[in-house]
Amino acid sequence: MGAAKPFSRADTALMDNMYDTQSFLIFFHFRTSLPAAMFSRNTISVWSILKKCIGLELSKITMPIVFNEPLSFLQRITEYMEHTYLINRACSLSNSIERMQAVAAFAVSAVASQWDRTGKPFNPLLGETYELTREDQGFRLVSEQVSHHPPVSAFHAESLVGDFVFHGSIYPKLKFWGKSVEAEPKGTITLELLKHNEGYTWSNPFCCVHNIILGKLWIEQYGTVEIVNHSTGDKCVLNFKPCGMFGKELHKVEGYIQDKSKKKHCVIYGKWTECMWSVDPQAYEAHKKSERKGDNKKHKNEEQEGAENDDADDMPDVQETVSVVPGSTLLWRIESRPAHSAVMYNFTNFTMSLNELEPGMEAILPHTDCRFRPDIRAMENGNMDEATKEKERLEDKQRAARKERAKDEDEWSTRWFQMGTNPYTNSQGWLYTGGYFNRNYQDLPDIY
Repeated sequence: MGAAKPFSRADTALMDNMYDTQSFLIFFHFRTSLPAAMFSRNTISVWSILKKCIGLELSKITMPIVFNEPLSFLQRITEYMEHTYLINRACSLSNSIERMQAVAAFAVSAVASQWDRTGKPFNPLLGETYELTREDQGFRLVSEQVSHHPPVSAFHAESLVGDFVFHGSIYPKLKFWGKSVEAEPKGTITLELLKHNEGYTWSNPFCCVHNIILGKLWIEQYGTVEIVNHSTGDKCVLNFKPCGMFGKELHKVEGYIQDKSKKKHCVIYGKWTECMWSVDPQAYEAHKKSERKGDNKKHKNEEQEGAENDDADDMPDVQETVSVVPGSTLLWRIESRPAHSAVMYNFTNFTMSLNELEPGMEAILPHTDCRFRPDIRAMENGNMDEATKEKERLEDKQRAARKERAKDEDEWSTRWFQMGTNPYTNSQGWLYTGGYFNRNYQDLPDIY
């Protein structure tokens, strides 16, 4: 199978007709809050559940629903698209280094919604799907849960005017380490800028939620993200820094862009929770050198005052905002979250709308769309008892269906994605086969 292709002229004509006759799928007044605020997690003891799971993979562990958030993981990965304007900016630029700057900013922004998001999304059921069309941002997306063990979610997004294709398959591995849960983001993400005939690939950083058992929950992301432009040989290496002993590096991202001859053209720096900047490498090094001179005495005092806490991993105090190097160019700045975000799972404005079900959608969306999941809908509405019962029912139904397939020696068939070779990395991944937006949803599985 070759590279993922943009939609055809026939698809475009069909889509245009869909906008004209079924306009409820394209709306610009999205909801800005959820139907109910989140429940308190303070009364639930997690230790009794997790104490036997240290060092193990958590995908098979049943957690109380109060630790979830009312979204499927398919909707969670849709949040990559919140800052699609950065892809559109990359498409418009003529210089490959500037395009890489925009792509790097997009890669960082794609994980920014995880800031303070300590709730776990619902595991998608096998065959579950999600679609989102945002005419205001110029894209449409479809995703499908293509495997249950191991859990794999495949997605495909494309520009409404044929400028880009963005796709990947994600299979996160969760591990419990006593005080924290770590998510390893397995899977390759691919962005194709069609006008420039360019393909970029990267993988997301690690994500860790601290103080699962005791103390205030907090999140850090760490690891090296390498973005490669397979057409030009340009590369961006980003280091998501762990917080460190005194928290000085909390949320910081630092890296550089080099061309195929390994010449460094710029330094990228900032915080994934706040903003990203670009500056000349020499200016950055000079600025860092002056900063280090001023920090030496301060570090000695901190080392004498530092204290250990064996009960909880205290969240470091958030340091001052990013120190901007003179001559820097702003690449991206995060938008403020709504005032009520803290009582609504720390969702962004974009996230608030992901599970919205407008009148008329029932007649158009496939019945596998996760907007129709009764457990997620009940939790969103604040009915935790019903959500728990529905979650158990759906899981029992999925197990029964798997046993029936095994009995009949019937292999599961995916509908919208097939395993194929990524043309840029030559690795295996799930690629979109097309046809979803033709609205032919016959013979879909009954999963809810």
